[in-house]
Amino acid sequence: MHRICIYRSDCIFFKWNRRSLNSFFMDLLIKFLCFFLIVLQTAQDSCGNEKHSYPYLHEASCFSQAKKERFDYIIVGGGTAGCPLAATLSQNYSVLVLERGGSPYGNPNISHMQNFHICLTDTSPSAPSQPFISTDGVINARARVLGGGTCINAGFYTRASPSYVKAAGWDAKLVNEAYRWVEQRIVHWPEVAPWQAALRDGLLEAGIGPFNGYTYDHLYGTKIGGTIFDKDGFRHTAADLLASANYSNLRVLLHATVERIIFDGGPGRRWPTAAGVEFKDESGKRHLALLEDGSRSEVILSVGAIGSPQLLQLSGIGPRKDLEKLGIPVVVDNPHVGKGMADNPLNSIFMPTKKSIRQSLIQTVGITHRGVFIEASSGFSQSSDSIKCHHGVMSAEVVVHLRAASLLIFLATISINFLMVVCLKIGQLSTIPPNQRSLEAAQKYAREIKKTLPREAFRGGFILEKIDGPLSRGGIHLVDGDVDTPPAVTFNYFSHPLDLRRCVYGIRSIGRVVRTKRFADLTIEDTYTMEALLNMSVRANVNLIPKHTNDTASVEQFCRDTVTTIWHYHGGCCVRKVVDGKYRVLGVHRLRVVDGSTFYRSPGTNPQATVMMMGRYMGVKILRERLGRAAGV
Repeated sequence: MHRICIYRSDCIFFKWNRRSLNSFFMDLLIKFLCFFLIVLQTAQDSCGNEKHSYPYLHEASCFSQAKKERFDYIIVGGGTAGCPLAATLSQNYSVLVLERGGSPYGNPNISHMQNFHICLTDTSPSAPSQPFISTDGVINARARVLGGGTCINAGFYTRASPSYVKAAGWDAKLVNEAYRWVEQRIVHWPEVAPWQAALRDGLLEAGIGPFNGYTYDHLYGTKIGGTIFDKDGFRHTAADLLASANYSNLRVLLHATVERIIFDGGPGRRWPTAAGVEFKDESGKRHLALLEDGSRSEVILSVGAIGSPQLLQLSGIGPRKDLEKLGIPVVVDNPHVGKGMADNPLNSIFMPTKKSIRQSLIQTVGITHRGVFIEASSGFSQSSDSIKCHHGVMSAEVVVHLRAASLLIFLATISINFLMVVCLKIGQLSTIPPNQRSLEAAQKYAREIKKTLPREAFRGGFILEKIDGPLSRGGIHLVDGDVDTPPAVTFNYFSHPLDLRRCVYGIRSIGRVVRTKRFADLTIEDTYTMEALLNMSVRANVNLIPKHTNDTASVEQFCRDTVTTIWHYHGGCCVRKVVDGKYRVLGVHRLRVVDGSTFYRSPGTNPQATVMMMGRYMGVKILRERLGRAAGV
C-alpha cells in the first residue's frame, strides 16, 4: 500500500503490482496526481485552506455577522487599484476587501505567459475573465479575480507622462514614490523576443524615434517597457502586493459580490452617509459588512470602469429617471454617473511570416506625436496539433482541459472555448441582428468555420495601433436591478472625426513599418502587398460590426470595420462630475472611488502601472490625512 499526501488530512492510498506496470508510467502517474491534488487543494480554499501561504484570504461564506465586527475601511474590489490600496491602509487600520472573483494562486492559466490566451477563452461562470459585448458590437472582457486586470492582461508596464500627472492634480513626488513601491515588488525587465526586436528596429527605420532604451517613462519615440512577467514567464499580479500588508489588519473575502452600499440618512445628517455594504457569498447567502463609527471610516469602490458606476447606480446614486424606472430608491440624483466612458480603439494588421515565431506579448512600443501608439504580439496562433486563431492580443482556440473528477480519479475533457478572435471569412457573422449578438452565436460560427482554415493562415504576428485619449464617448446603463446582470455598455468608437483621422495615421504608420528591411527579413517576400494585408486583416477580424471586405481603398472604413479593444476602457465616475479631487463621491459622506472609472483618459500607453500606483498613492494620502505626514507607510 502506498500513499500520496498534500496535507495530513488529504491522503490517497494506492495498491498496485509493481511487476505488472512500467515504473516510468507509475512515476508519471504519481506526478500527475500530485499536481492535481495541489490544484484541488487550492481550489477548495474554504475558510482557511489557503491560510498557510495567504492568511488574509477567506471564502465569503466564512464571514460571520455574529462577531459584530466593524471595519475602518471596506474596499469593494480586490483588483489593480484595490490591492495596493488595501495593503497600504492596513498598515494602520482594519481593512475588509470584498472580491467577487476567486484567488489567482494555483491557476496556471493566470500565472504562465504561454497560457495567456487560454485564460481569456475560459467563459465558465467562475473564470477570471468575464466576457461582454458592447452595444457597438465589440467583444470585450472584464476581470473577475483577485488582482483584477493584472491577472489577465498582456503584462506591459509603463508610467503615465508628467503632463498626465500634472493634469490629474497629483503630487509628483508622491506619485514617483508610489510607482517605485509597485516596481520594487512585481515589475521586471523583459528578455526581448524576436518579434518585439523586429518591431523596435522597424519603428526606428520608419522614423518613429529616437530609441529610448529600457524605460518605464512615457517618452516620444520607441522604447522597451517593463513587464509583470519574470524571466521564466511567470506573472506577478496586484494580488502579490497584499504581501506588503499588515496581516493582522487585513481580511480579503473571495467570491463576495457586493449588491449595494448601505446609507445612514438619520436625523442631523446633511448628506447620506455610507454605513457599510450588503454582499452575497458563493452560495448566495447575504451578509452585511459595516464601518466603524466616526467620520473617517469609508467605503471605497475599486471595482473598475464597469463595476464602480454600476454599483453606484444599484445603490441609488445616478440619473433619477433611470433609477426610478428600475424601482431603485434614489439617494443622490447625479446624471453624470455612468457617462463619459471611453475605450481606446485598437486596430491590427496580421503579418504572415516565413516560419513560426516565438510567443511574445507587448514589450516594445512606438509613441508618436500624433496620439497613436504602435505595439505588437506574436506566436499565440500557432499549434502543432490544432488551428488556433488570434487577433491583436486576444485569442481563440480549442482548449483541452484536464479536470479532476474526484480525489481518486481525474478525467480528460475537451472544452471548445472560442473567444471569437480572428477567424477568416467572418463577414457574415456581423450580419447577426443586434438582439441576437452573443458570445454563443460567435462561438457557433467559429466552430463551423474552423474546419476550412489553412494552417498557414495563422503563422505570423500582429502589429497593433491604439488611439491615445479618444474623444468619442459613451456610457453604461443598468438593464435591471440585479448586480449579476451585466450593464449595457456603449463606447461609440470613431464617432469623433479626430479619432478616425488618428486611426488612419496609425494604419499608415504600420504600413511604413512593414515595408522596412527588418520586416522583409521575417515576412514572406513579394507575396502580400499592403492592400492584401488589409483585406486579410478585415476578413480575419471578429467583432459584430458589418464588414466591407475588398474595400481597403478606404482606410477609414478599415478602421471602422476592424476596431477591437485592448481593454483600456475608462470613465463613468469622472472627477468633478461624480467624485471630487480627492475621489470622494459627490453628495454623500464616507464613500470614495479609486480606480480607472475616475479617468478622463487612459494613462500612458498601457494603464495598469498608473492604476496600481493610484491605489498606493491614495492609500498614503488617506493615511496622511488621518495621521499627519509622518504616517509610517
